[in-house]
Amino acid sequence: MNTSPTEKQISTTVLVIGTGGSGLRASIELAEMGVDVLAVGKRQRTDAHTSLAAGGINAALGTMDEDDSWQQHAADTIKESYYLANPHTVEIVARGAAQGIQDLERYGMAFAREDDGRISQRFFGAHTFRRTAFAGDYTGLEIQRSLVARAQQLEIPILDEVYITRLLVKDNQVFGAYGFDLNNGTRYLIHADAVVLAAGGHNRIWRRTSSRRDENTGDSFRLAVDAGARLRDAELVQFHPSGIIEPENAAGTLISEAARGEGGILRNNLGERFMERYDPERMELSTRDRVALAAYTEIKEGRGTPNGGVWLDVSHLPRETIMDRLPRVYQTMLEVQMLDITTTPIEIAPTAHYSMGGVWVRPEDHSTDVAGLYAIGEASSGLHGANRLGGNSLIELLVFGRIVAQAAAGYSASLTSQPRSAEALAQARAEIDDLLAADGTENVRALQRAIRNMMTEHAGVVRDEEGLMTGLAKLDAIEERMQHIGVHPDLAGFQDLAHAFDLKASALAARATLESAVERRETRGCHNRSDYPGMDAQLQVNLVWSPTSGVVREEIPAIPDEIAALMKEVSTVGKLVE
Repeated sequence: MNTSPTEKQISTTVLVIGTGGSGLRASIELAEMGVDVLAVGKRQRTDAHTSLAAGGINAALGTMDEDDSWQQHAADTIKESYYLANPHTVEIVARGAAQGIQDLERYGMAFAREDDGRISQRFFGAHTFRRTAFAGDYTGLEIQRSLVARAQQLEIPILDEVYITRLLVKDNQVFGAYGFDLNNGTRYLIHADAVVLAAGGHNRIWRRTSSRRDENTGDSFRLAVDAGARLRDAELVQFHPSGIIEPENAAGTLISEAARGEGGILRNNLGERFMERYDPERMELSTRDRVALAAYTEIKEGRGTPNGGVWLDVSHLPRETIMDRLPRVYQTMLEVQMLDITTTPIEIAPTAHYSMGGVWVRPEDHSTDVAGLYAIGEASSGLHGANRLGGNSLIELLVFGRIVAQAAAGYSASLTSQPRSAEALAQARAEIDDLLAADGTENVRALQRAIRNMMTEHAGVVRDEEGLMTGLAKLDAIEERMQHIGVHPDLAGFQDLAHAFDLKASALAARATLESAVERRETRGCHNRSDYPGMDAQLQVNLVWSPTSGVVREEIPAIPDEIAALMKEVSTVGKLVE
């Protein structure tokens, strides 16, 4: 097979890597400003990960509870982040949320509405007011459709199924990226003044996950770190309480939090409504981290189902409520298990769901350590801290998609020249060439599975020092085996090469996560250390990682008084179970 396919060269003002919600929103803003933009995604744009988001999108619109405000939204976000969210980032998102909703309406998004035409909003766990707007339980899909439609109106050039392998950098300034077509191997050399990294998180490095097998493998982390950027809070990974268990090829598929928001009840295998033990006030409307830990504890202590799960029951709700407000959950369970949720409970277990950390960025414009490089969405960090509120991820895409586009355009306009580096380009070409020539005995997919098994065993819902150090030792061994992989593209395409790059990204993301988790010797939010069951005031900091400096602590700015006044102390009742 020809391993030296054609190389295409493209030039643009801003390159956006990732065609989910954040990437498309940034691209739309740039196009509306009249700035040349190119968006590249390794999946089809209509099937980006954003389309899987179900429950809703947050904004303090006050349509249902007029006392809501952006300040209260910010207070809830910081409080439930266990004080690890950056207050500046939070304020920007909370203040800009209403405009994000207006933008979606302008693009044609069909929100659920009350009889009088107001946008309907519902409660999500740990929100003071009803501020989660939605479209049934297909909210992410409808957002993605609206953004794709607007991108088409603007005739934004989008390359689907192109895998970016390396950012091109000279003297700490980005000048483009390199990659290949997943179907025919055609290489792409893309020159750009600025690059926006919107390629997701790293939750696919666990065995049971809400991501599909070729997404969220840490691509953003590897691209950024190889370019000279750093990662922040890699250890803070949200385990969603409700991923299905069977069949194996669908394990981890999410049952939307909306199921609990609409009145779903959690029971163990003894029939007990177990959230009474962990958060008697909020019950099933508690935060994701507490519900996930509660389910984990019930299973570990022997009160789980035979398959190692718990029951989520919505069958007591009126059928019309389920069909109107939970249609995706209903359809999903029919398709994968032939199970009718109007009559039968769903067997679920915690699943790796969301990277609350990511590439280190500045709050005001999400610029990174590398000049001209920006990161947004799940690729970035700063908003969620140790626990992300349901519905905050989707609004983050819209707010910072707009802001980053404006920042990238401004950066481009400030340049007097664009750098080039023959050395950087040669390195990018050689990286692909070397992998295509690799003919070792180690199987890429087997090594991916080894990382996922290791992370599940040693860095799951509950962690300890011994397990994390064992995980690092296992990762050392996996990385040694990675030196002997074989890569074999065939007539079906270059997916095998893509998996090899996914593997490199997964290994880097796993190392950052494990090393950061070792250093966070406390229990806080999603990060549960059985050997350090309390919160440590000295660790109310962000942990910043790079391969050269390891893990360093970063102070968090003070919370503005108007937000702090609306916050309550974070309770640990029902939280510490080991």
